[in-house]
Amino acid sequence: MRKQLLIPFLALGAVQFVAAEEPALHITIQADQPGSKINPAMWGVFFEDINFGADGGLYAELVKNRGFEFPDPWMGWSKVIPTNAVGSVEILDYDPFDAANPHYLRVRAGFFSAGVGVANEGFRGMGVREHATYRFSVQARAIAGKPALRIELADTSGRALGSARLGGFSFRWKQYATELRSRATEARAHLNLIVEGPGTLELDMASLFPVDTWKRRPNGLRADLVQMLANLQPGFVRFPGGCIVEGRDLTNRYRWKNTLGELADRRTIMNRWNTEFKDRPAPDYYQSFGLGFLEYFELCEDLGAEPLPVLNCGMACQFNSGQLVPLEELDPYLQDALDLIEFANGPVNSEWGGKRAALGHPAPFGLKFLGIGNEQWGAQYIERYAKFATALKAKHPEIQLVAAAGPDSEGERFDYLWSKLRELNADLVDEHFYRPPAWFLNNVGRYDHYPRTGPKVFAGEYAAHVPDRANSLESALAEAAMMTGFERNADVVRMASYAPLFGHVDAWQWRPNLIWFDNLRVIATPDYYVQQLFSRNRGDAVLPLAVSGPAPVQGQPPRLFASAALDQKTGEIILKVVNAGTDWIETAVHLNRALPARPWATEIVLTADNLKAENSFADPDRVSPKTTRISLSLPDFTYPFAPISLTVLRLKAPN
Repeated sequence: MRKQLLIPFLALGAVQFVAAEEPALHITIQADQPGSKINPAMWGVFFEDINFGADGGLYAELVKNRGFEFPDPWMGWSKVIPTNAVGSVEILDYDPFDAANPHYLRVRAGFFSAGVGVANEGFRGMGVREHATYRFSVQARAIAGKPALRIELADTSGRALGSARLGGFSFRWKQYATELRSRATEARAHLNLIVEGPGTLELDMASLFPVDTWKRRPNGLRADLVQMLANLQPGFVRFPGGCIVEGRDLTNRYRWKNTLGELADRRTIMNRWNTEFKDRPAPDYYQSFGLGFLEYFELCEDLGAEPLPVLNCGMACQFNSGQLVPLEELDPYLQDALDLIEFANGPVNSEWGGKRAALGHPAPFGLKFLGIGNEQWGAQYIERYAKFATALKAKHPEIQLVAAAGPDSEGERFDYLWSKLRELNADLVDEHFYRPPAWFLNNVGRYDHYPRTGPKVFAGEYAAHVPDRANSLESALAEAAMMTGFERNADVVRMASYAPLFGHVDAWQWRPNLIWFDNLRVIATPDYYVQQLFSRNRGDAVLPLAVSGPAPVQGQPPRLFASAALDQKTGEIILKVVNAGTDWIETAVHLNRALPARPWATEIVLTADNLKAENSFADPDRVSPKTTRISLSLPDFTYPFAPISLTVLRLKAPN
């Protein structure tokens, strides 16, 4: 008995099907006619400090509120005063070691008593691993006696996991450091700082990092999360957002200059996602800026990715306060943009290039892109973008500017912005779409009829939202279908990134997210694997492709989507096909190119047993790509595309 198969209708790679007894689908690739160049940086990542993506996530610091600078300076901390102890604990704000970081802790421990101190809860606990080493540092001074400090990792029951001691404190502020080793793995450990007297000790900037950060950098990044980014092979990293850039009001906006230099000088502010959603409150969500612009540029360098920073354009989030900087007062914002370009690219004898060199990176970072605003809209945005474009292009015509198309994917606001940005000859226009899977499937041809001249498209934020906002195979395949449309129109769509990037399973505000993690583990979603398969199988030039079949059934969405590219270094033809239907689709593939009769192919298939399938910590590989080496008869062959799948075929002649 034969399987019921679906038969397509030609629609520039998006195909509609009706039931039939025999397959009648044909994909024809003009393999000898490479077309538009594909941007080497086409597939990238979008980072925003949402869902505890930086503090408590990518930034490896384990201590929350290390400088006691949250509005409630005790947040994250608790007093440890045993019943038989003589002593006190208080937070003061006069005579600090750094005026930018005024609050500090004073602990007094008396004679012949148990130690007195504090405990820090970390970010929903502290993840520590058995036999791993952790570096503790603190600013401290002894103002009475000769106290010692016991540093102790403990599990949820209070059992000590590792400890170290510091002593010999000066009466002047000074940084002290030591290392401790954990005897067990614990996802929700905490840190105890116990002063043993007699004496009085003052502490500030108490910090705990794993020694094994990414590239073992002090003040570094969480290695397993960066490795997930490296495995994507992203072409660019957009940073720092997102709505973070705008702020709920202008005082809460992101200011890149405040993220440089000594950690104590990077003034903590409330994260704008702290209060955004009443059903997902995050009262302890603040930004330390330990992951700042230098660390960002270094990360891009590590990943081989283009940096794409985004700056505030003098507008706060229009969904919140909508505050505006008057046009006549915009000069400081323009100067910030000019200074950022100089910080990234300037010679060491320039002001900001010199500051980059002083921070340990004399070589320029090679910045090529700069975003002006995030999701702004209306005439107020156009007026401000025009001023940025005039000022920046006059001094740096080599920098491509990314303009905002607002939060909508269509409609009056969207159309207005595009018309004005065409008049201004913008380089790239940032389109965002968070829509149901059906919208993605119905809009795969969105860019087929965009003008081929004028501003190009940066699909800067997109994700398919199923009803429960899960990261399912259904959402991933909808995104993959849309991405075939991006690739076929690579002369229009120059860059694209899924959003958001990270989500802490115990501290998220928004879903879906590309990568989920807890304090010890990380999982890739089906959506992650879609991004990875496109990025790692990008190709250099689009190959014209047509899909042919019978007429469509009225009212039914398309179910098969395809794109093709040429890898000019290897000579491989890369075919990507999404079968969003629930039946096998036997397909005749035709290559308009002479190849040996029996070349080999690499077959990569991402699928699962149902559309609702997700990955989890219990089953992290439920939806993951499977790679096989197969032999095909070229230039024409028949291939069965599996139900609910993304298939990548890399076709190559034998050496």
